Amino acid sequence: MFVEVEQNPNFEGSYFVRFNEVGPARQLTHVKSYERSSRGEWCEVTGWSDDSEQALCPAYAQKVEDSGAGATYVIFGGNWGIRLRPEGQTGEWNLYNEEQWGEGYLSIGEERDLRFLSSDV
Repeated sequence: MFVEVEQNPNFEGSYFVRFNEVGPARQLTHVKSYERSSRGEWCEVTGWSDDSEQALCPAYAQKVEDSGAGATYVIFGGNWGIRLRPEGQTGEWNLYNEEQWGEGYLSIGEERDLRFLSSDV
């Protein structure tokens, strides 16, 4: 599995990384983020792409090998990464909303910190 994210307005960095897959990719709706709170907070997650007419795309979690922890989940989306917002925040997904933030990808160790699309079980 490869994750490639270009430098873009959603995420200032860029990535091209390779992972060894352990399981299939599953579509996500939420992740527990520790970005703003050490206790964590549930956040909605979407993929983000460079498509000017449809920037939103699905976000996925894929279990991969992690040399330090045995296995982890890589959270990925479009070629512009993923975008997060606190659960329950209203309004549109937007690059200029200060309550939202972008990431190239995330690595999350525990499946309990993920909520999958209910039809993707």
